[in-house]
Amino acid sequence: MNESASCRAVPAPRGLAAALGLSCRRGRWLWAMGVSIAVFAAVPLTAWLMGTAGLDPDLAVRNQPPSWGHLFGTDPLGRDMLSRTMHGLVLSLQVGLLASAVSSVVALFLGVASATLGRTADAVVSWLVDIFMTVPHMVLLILISFVAGGGSRGVVIAVAATHWPALTRIIRAEVLQLRGALYVRTARRFGRGPLAVAAYHMLPHLLPQFLIGLILLFPHAILHEAGLTFLGVGLSPHTPAVGILLAESMRHLSTGQWWLGILPGAALLALVKCCDILGTNLDRLLDPKTAQE
Repeated sequence: MNESASCRAVPAPRGLAAALGLSCRRGRWLWAMGVSIAVFAAVPLTAWLMGTAGLDPDLAVRNQPPSWGHLFGTDPLGRDMLSRTMHGLVLSLQVGLLASAVSSVVALFLGVASATLGRTADAVVSWLVDIFMTVPHMVLLILISFVAGGGSRGVVIAVAATHWPALTRIIRAEVLQLRGALYVRTARRFGRGPLAVAAYHMLPHLLPQFLIGLILLFPHAILHEAGLTFLGVGLSPHTPAVGILLAESMRHLSTGQWWLGILPGAALLALVKCCDILGTNLDRLLDPKTAQE
């Protein structure tokens, strides 16, 4: 029995999906997106509720393993690892959101310009894409972050300046397909210029692809922010960023203090997986081929 038949075999109505008239697949996609959004909301809310508690050294409780009093344990200075991890994830969300938003806007502009402003613009954009995709990614991130002066600003600039090429190619391909549409050709015959056609007739069709690309760039931005801070290129070592927590844990894992690296790393991977789930299911809902399943 296939999946659609098994969905029809389920007694109706049952659950939120049935109450809203949704299919089994769409119901699962919406549930997955709802859980992911709830996780994103829970991270800054938890950090806000904790405040600065647990961020200051307390030698009386140092090097404690996970317990009910300290769910993620404590570090060699007695700082609560759960509090440090939550504040680090908030920082990752802020840097990742800003960097992915800037990178997506750059990709949208370059992709539309490449497909609408003639062969010269297409050649220049394609040349830039090839250059950025040829250089090793982490090397480029380190160089740009160093040139930008480091810190959170350097991390944002580095991540934003290196994540647009793949999305640029996707948007360029979408625009090239739209150029042959009847309504686009009709607008040109009525004297519309390339920029007007792109703004009023192509951009509304590109917004779903742009939104999905933005969400799928988000986990890459978070991981590369953590990678830069892990290498010591980005933020101050006193900042409770996840990459800094992982770098600090390397000196203590051999002594059996596994919670210093495992738990913050697992929290970061869970956040990244939620980004991926949100983007993948949103793509399925917006795709005409799968939206009606």
